[in-house]
Amino acid sequence: METGITKHDLIAGDDKKVEHVDDGENKFSSDGELEAALEVDDEEGRRILTKVDYRLVPVLSLLYLVAFLDRSNIGNANVAGLTTDLGLHGLQYNTAVTLFFVPYTLLEVPSNIILKMMKPSRWITILMFCWGLTMTLMGLVNSYSGLLAGRFFLGVTEAGFFPAATFLLTLWYRRYEVQRRMAVFYVAATLSGAFSGLLAYGIQNLDGKSGMQGWQWIFLIEGLIPIFLSFFIWKILPDSPETASFLTQRERDYLVNRLAEDPTTGTGRVTNKDKMAKGHILAGLSDWKVWCAVVIFWGNTVGVYGFTATVPTVINGLGYSAANAQLLTIPIYLFASIMTLIFAWMSDRWQTRSPFIIAGYGIASCGFIAQLAIPHPLYPGLTYGFLFPVAAGLYCPFVSLVSWVANSLAPSSKRAVGMALFIAVGNMGGIMGSNIYLKREAPRYTTGFAVSLTMCLCAIIMTFVLRWAYGRENAKRAKILAENTEEEIRARYTEQEMLDLGDKSPFFRYTL
Repeated sequence: METGITKHDLIAGDDKKVEHVDDGENKFSSDGELEAALEVDDEEGRRILTKVDYRLVPVLSLLYLVAFLDRSNIGNANVAGLTTDLGLHGLQYNTAVTLFFVPYTLLEVPSNIILKMMKPSRWITILMFCWGLTMTLMGLVNSYSGLLAGRFFLGVTEAGFFPAATFLLTLWYRRYEVQRRMAVFYVAATLSGAFSGLLAYGIQNLDGKSGMQGWQWIFLIEGLIPIFLSFFIWKILPDSPETASFLTQRERDYLVNRLAEDPTTGTGRVTNKDKMAKGHILAGLSDWKVWCAVVIFWGNTVGVYGFTATVPTVINGLGYSAANAQLLTIPIYLFASIMTLIFAWMSDRWQTRSPFIIAGYGIASCGFIAQLAIPHPLYPGLTYGFLFPVAAGLYCPFVSLVSWVANSLAPSSKRAVGMALFIAVGNMGGIMGSNIYLKREAPRYTTGFAVSLTMCLCAIIMTFVLRWAYGRENAKRAKILAENTEEEIRARYTEQEMLDLGDKSPFFRYTL
């Protein structure tokens, strides 16, 4: 006899009693048998998580590498002759770099709302095909206005990917598991700098082939990659633990249950199955702590977007050839990748975020101070050497910050909006970063390094502020629990009301 009640209903907190549940794979005669079926030992739990890791993280990492490659390859194209061939002068190159961020920042929140309403795999596939097509067509531009149009529509089509991918990761892992996975995903962006330099070095050899310049080949070839991938990703990328076809029903139920009962969020239950509502949108947009995190994010985006678009030119200005300048970017990004992974592993292991954010920006600050102090280009080796702490210090705290924001927002609909807002407004720092490395200041780039240093210091200060705010709120909730029993507090709410409270629940605990 069909009851209309699934195992997920019981896992999610439905206290109805049933005599029979049929999921098409297993039959249970009682709740007790169901709970017994969900008991998983540590070894099997690790096996299930490893199975998810191998399916989800490499796919998202590959996609992010491709996305970051396409948004930042204008720096490689510039070294390959873009500015000369299009007759750019003054701030026109900076304007082209900047224009990307206008639609990119404005469309991230709407994109994540759409993501919450449809399958992530389908939405990400649509975005991939569109940005690949845009990048390919940029290889055909022959004027400044054409370059501006290409950068604008690249911003439109890439806007939704990063917030969608980071949100998708939070649907699969507990709060002190997600940063390690997110670091592997984000390292793809760091490695894209190295891969972009290597790929651009090779593509430049096509200069003059079929009547196209080297920079045109860079846009054309690097645009065809996401178009090709889009034909497969919709089938490969899993959407959520509840619907993952590569898992058995037992494995799906185990993942859903362990996420709902994540002990590191406090003693309450959490849910990722809530439906997007107006209240979630308003809560995500109005949370002041998200806006504080934006300031911390600016420490990253101001430096990173200016750095990635300019570092080949900086190295080129130290006396290295254009081809060697492309190659010399590779060790810098490899070092930053290693540091990012180390920070993420330590942050999850110690179950804290803010110390690693402060440490990262501290390292970057030391690198920027050195760049300002060295008399360029008298010591090219020393100048090049201090690009390493700049890159490492900018990249490694970012994953801790994204994980910190994700850990602090619940339920999932509020998290989707809050994370998109955080990333959208945070990426506006890219507008500043794209305009502070001035061509007339080469090779010293005093304005660029000084502004980046200032933003890193502001990020450190705001991290201390946010840590203090979260700590004070945790103390208030601990006091409430000390003065009232858990049963007395729960009696004031229904189970659904408690879930809807999300991070406002007296049982919820913020990460420090």
